[in-house]
Amino acid sequence: MTLEKYSLGVGDRFAHQGKPQLAACMRAAEQGVTVVPVWNKSNREHKTVGSEPSSTRAAADAAVRALAWTHSYYVDADHINLDTVDRFLPASDFFTIDVADAIGRPVEKKTAEDFLRHHPELCGRLEIPGLAEPLPLDPAAAVAAASKYLRAVGEAGQIYRHIAERKPPAAFVTEVSMDETDCPQTPAELLFILAAIAGEGIPIQTIAPKFTGRFNKGVDYVGDVEQFEKEFSADLAVIAHAVEHYHLPANLKLSVHSGSDKFSLYAPIRRAIERVHAGVHLKTAGTTWLEELIGLAEADAEGLAMAKQIYAAACEHREELCAPYAAVIDIDPARLPSPAEVRDWSSQQYAGALRHDPANPEFNPHLRQLLHVAYKIAAGMGERYTGLLRACEASISRNVTGNLFARHIQPLFLPPNL
Repeated sequence: MTLEKYSLGVGDRFAHQGKPQLAACMRAAEQGVTVVPVWNKSNREHKTVGSEPSSTRAAADAAVRALAWTHSYYVDADHINLDTVDRFLPASDFFTIDVADAIGRPVEKKTAEDFLRHHPELCGRLEIPGLAEPLPLDPAAAVAAASKYLRAVGEAGQIYRHIAERKPPAAFVTEVSMDETDCPQTPAELLFILAAIAGEGIPIQTIAPKFTGRFNKGVDYVGDVEQFEKEFSADLAVIAHAVEHYHLPANLKLSVHSGSDKFSLYAPIRRAIERVHAGVHLKTAGTTWLEELIGLAEADAEGLAMAKQIYAAACEHREELCAPYAAVIDIDPARLPSPAEVRDWSSQQYAGALRHDPANPEFNPHLRQLLHVAYKIAAGMGERYTGLLRACEASISRNVTGNLFARHIQPLFLPPNL
């Protein structure tokens, strides 16, 4: 199974938006660019909503049948580890192996020494096509990288082999994720990681490193965009080198996690991948759930009332909802409107505050981030919420498709003249 050049991870918390998500990919296909959907949902999200991985597969299959999609599509077991992978095996054909928690856990001294003995090229300055200067690889840095990353890569190998013993290796796509950690990986460290992944025999097709800057949920990138583009381009050069020298899959590409709504990065990423004819995987999730809320608010009085109720409950349970996402949100409570104020809003005011349109003076990134992590509130409403999703389908679908295509697919994957 070979993942296509351009792929879009689409999260669907309540498994009701498969068709409008796929419709966004179909718009790209109509313009001559194939962007394949990868429906992703993590174990944490399944537990929060009370769903099973089979529901993600069923929703994806149903959307593909309904819209007669003829290209590939995938179902991602998102951020799995050895403890959580088994429940995903029957339904998934894409596995995001998350080993970020193992970064920094040292390995035995002999393990590190053996690895470095097999990779003397990682102990000196290395010329790589596409990089203006050699990678600064010295023995001390190599030892530090071995101590920092070898255990994590070893765990990735263990998880991959666990999957491959239960599914044909040619029947799924493997991603290794190291993004949920404190410190970004340098291009030199990425090369070290890829060499170790090759040594584990993992046929990795996407790699999700930790980039510099902040990738907060549901809002734009916070950081130096110019520096990000330089580092992203350097990572592309490192991947091309690793593919050639370590015999990794030729389609190996970068995966950008928490990638939705990073509007300031899409043009730099597109420039970088176009320069070297590379692909990219952009992972989105909660942006679709937020479009559900916008669609509800714009649909009718009942939908608007529910959207307001969810916000009020989110304010009441703010600390509990935010705690699991503390590293990827920046919410100033003082800039959150009170539930009493929101209660008097029109549908236009609610949608304006929530929709990610920085040009709109009503847009409130603090409210948006809070609602991004508040899907647990909607999950607790059960059929009351999902029933209203069905009743307001037209309004929600319009927002879901428009958001994914116009704000994500078009600026990242389509040439500017289309």
